[in-house]
Amino acid sequence: MPRIGTPPPYLCRTKTTKNLKLSKLSYKNVSLPHEQASNCHPVMTDFAAIDFETANGQRSSVCSVGVVVVRGDVITDTYYSLIHPEPDYYAWFCQRVHGLSHEDTDNAPVFPTVWKQIEPLIEGLPLVAHNSPFDEGCLRAVFRVYQMDYPDYQFFCTCRASRRHFGRRLPNHQLHTVAEACGCPMENHHHALADAEACAKIAMQLL
Repeated sequence: MPRIGTPPPYLCRTKTTKNLKLSKLSYKNVSLPHEQASNCHPVMTDFAAIDFETANGQRSSVCSVGVVVVRGDVITDTYYSLIHPEPDYYAWFCQRVHGLSHEDTDNAPVFPTVWKQIEPLIEGLPLVAHNSPFDEGCLRAVFRVYQMDYPDYQFFCTCRASRRHFGRRLPNHQLHTVAEACGCPMENHHHALADAEACAKIAMQLL
């Protein structure tokens, strides 16, 4: 039974052309006016934010993915799917993070099927992730497991961007902390689509 607000049975894709309005940046003792952030216009106006959750300690064991496509500084497309993980077992420490289990993914599609739907959405776009070495590592690992040819995807990291921008003004640079500082507090943290959406909104300000 899908959890954390995931649409049954395992995937959701929506489109929107509504402009994102980014509010005042604040986090406890951090207060950065929106005008200050606007002084550094983003270099990237077209990209895809991506987030994976994994079933266990193997990076190939992706069990859900969220993708948010940004074109011209506007979110134009989103995609979410559960994935049948490989290897197919759940570690307690991963379940504690995202709440997914066999009950959610036993009937979900395998990664190659899911990626066929994602690939055209992100074609020609750089990829953005929060702590990109993890998500890029997952993508490379699952491509390798299924013996798929890995394209030369270019990754950018919003966690690194946060460290450069906020420095020690934040208590940490975790996704929910940075999202709050950028004026877009999170709901459903560790749901892959919610995380990808937060990453996209951070990237629109910091990259």
